[in-house]
Amino acid sequence: MSSTDLPSVPPATVLPKVAAVKVADGEHLRSVHLAGVTLAVRSRRPVREGLPPALYVHGLGGSSQNWSALMPLLDDVVDSEAVDLPGFGDSPPPDDGDYSITGHARAVIRYLDAAGRGPVHLFGNSLGGAVVTRVAAVRPDLVRTLTLVSPALPEIRVQRSAVPTGLLALPGVVSLFTRLTREWTAEQRVRGVTALCYGDPGRVTPEAFRNAVEEMERRLQLPYFWDAMARSARGIVNAYTLGGQHGLWRQAGRVLAPTLLVYGGRDQLVGYRMAQRAARAFRDSRLLTLPDAGHVAMMEYPETVATAFRELLAYAGESTGDNRTDGVVDDEPANQTTGG
Repeated sequence: MSSTDLPSVPPATVLPKVAAVKVADGEHLRSVHLAGVTLAVRSRRPVREGLPPALYVHGLGGSSQNWSALMPLLDDVVDSEAVDLPGFGDSPPPDDGDYSITGHARAVIRYLDAAGRGPVHLFGNSLGGAVVTRVAAVRPDLVRTLTLVSPALPEIRVQRSAVPTGLLALPGVVSLFTRLTREWTAEQRVRGVTALCYGDPGRVTPEAFRNAVEEMERRLQLPYFWDAMARSARGIVNAYTLGGQHGLWRQAGRVLAPTLLVYGGRDQLVGYRMAQRAARAFRDSRLLTLPDAGHVAMMEYPETVATAFRELLAYAGESTGDNRTDGVVDDEPANQTTGG
């Protein structure tokens, strides 16, 4: 079934007014209009001009806010921007309703081509990891390094805890789920998401939890929220079934950029066992395993991920700026190996 089989949603010009997206101190949010898509882009001012650019791509149900903990830890080595994929965060749905991995990758490529920022240090989490893997494979000229946090690459034996998310791709499931959960509060929904995505939900600060609840309340007012979730989930499932040169594992093997792979031992959505397969698939890879992390290590252990990225820069022969270490504490036992 194609990604266009679900009912259409209102065009962006007639969408209801909702609360503004939260922007952290030091961040700027702007909209970029491209052919067939409008993207919200979150950015930070680097500590000095001339730093190499970085672009961050979030996962299913996420937004550019998912990178707000990591970006300031790297603002002395890269010029950071994080994109809201079409239909997520503050980005409206794509004009063609294409939420496939290829559709999302096309949106990222269009932005990079239009901005003239390539090649970039490209980051992706979960769905975003699959998206940027495809970008790096088909447009190596746009990518300096690739950092993948729990990338949604095909698994033969999917974890039982990941099945409900995959079921969103089935026709009728979203309608059934929205009816069954109509009485759920935004706080209840956020607690459920946090329990699913974090290895230790206790690491979420009260302020971060309040911000997540506010964002959930905002998203639930968007008429395309569940549509974007369902179509993107279907895009992941469809990508898992592709073989040949379009298969994600085949494309992983075509990536030329030095690659950092980050996997969490308590990840309930992407199997920890996939770490070694990924290390073998990407030809020039470094593997960081975090036994106590969940699905969003860049949110749960941003300092550790930042340190690993700096080491990737050094490994790739890139400048690491001032080699800042203040505030960077390895608060999570980590195992790091090299592969390729």
